[in-house]
Amino acid sequence: MTQEIRTSTRDLDELRDRTAAWLRVRVGDDAEVSGMSRPSGNGMSSETLFFTAAWAGRETRCVARLAPAREAVPMFPSYDLRAQFDLMRMAREKAGVPAPRALWYEPDPGPLGTPFLVMECVDGEVPPDVAPYTMGGWLHDASPGDRARLQDACVGIVAALHETAFSPGELTRLGAPGLRAHVEAQRAYYAWAHGDLRLPLLERAFDWLVAHWPGATGPDVLNWGDARIGNIVFRDFTPVAVLDWEMAAVGPRELDLSWMIFMHRFFQDITVRMGLPGIPDFMQRDAVCQKYQELTGYEPRDMDFYEMYAALRHGVIMARLWRRRIHFGEQPMPDDPDDLVLHRAIIEELLTR
Repeated sequence: MTQEIRTSTRDLDELRDRTAAWLRVRVGDDAEVSGMSRPSGNGMSSETLFFTAAWAGRETRCVARLAPAREAVPMFPSYDLRAQFDLMRMAREKAGVPAPRALWYEPDPGPLGTPFLVMECVDGEVPPDVAPYTMGGWLHDASPGDRARLQDACVGIVAALHETAFSPGELTRLGAPGLRAHVEAQRAYYAWAHGDLRLPLLERAFDWLVAHWPGATGPDVLNWGDARIGNIVFRDFTPVAVLDWEMAAVGPRELDLSWMIFMHRFFQDITVRMGLPGIPDFMQRDAVCQKYQELTGYEPRDMDFYEMYAALRHGVIMARLWRRRIHFGEQPMPDDPDDLVLHRAIIEELLTR
């Protein structure tokens, strides 16, 4: 978990020059672009670029999100950046969620070779994925009180989004609503991501879901989709930017809650297996669900089911990520395909419930 994840095969100098040419068409001939760079530590789906844009005597630090090139072995079959752009604006303006200010969306692949969006860059600290924040750093070393404050604020973001009423027209690009449609979409994603390779562990998990399907689900709401602290920028343990909206969907509230809980468990489990204590008192199910109920009046239900579903969803993604690393010669193919799922032990444990 210490190697940087490859997310692009595009040249930064060329991207800087092409971005500057595009910006001049947008804002004026005096526009310049400098400081083009990529992030490290987080991110494995869309390509992310940092740069400074200057025009008309002003400077703006920007972040661009680009759909990945085919040769980069994309994590997802399609990237609807228009939907992400609109979602950030709606979340910010209607739900009060601190999504970055969305500046421009460019549907034409001509300028940079792919559609892209540009948003304002927000300064702050992000809990890293590589190496995981559970192994050290500002959040690991924080006081229990500060971590609890951060946790409650993150639950508050999800609650605010879920409690906001959006019109059906605003959510049409997110696919069919409901849990069943969401699971079927995950089956389709599994087939796309691993069509030439069976992963028996993940297929057993899909079967488990069918056997333990909830008797009823709560109301469908807008889910952030990738609801985890690694997609939030913090200042003084307070969220100031909520990132990565490509997994947004309309479905039960528990989708976001279970993802947030599971993603901490994923990193905590890695840390414990390496002989380190991690942050065992953080993002625990009971505390997260209790806070959510305090904020919304809704009591989360069937969390065993949703935890398994979160583990399965992440398993499909992680296996795709490791196959991507194999493609780039960064690691060999394991003898057992289930070893592509880094957290297979968690799924195996959940299957015994």
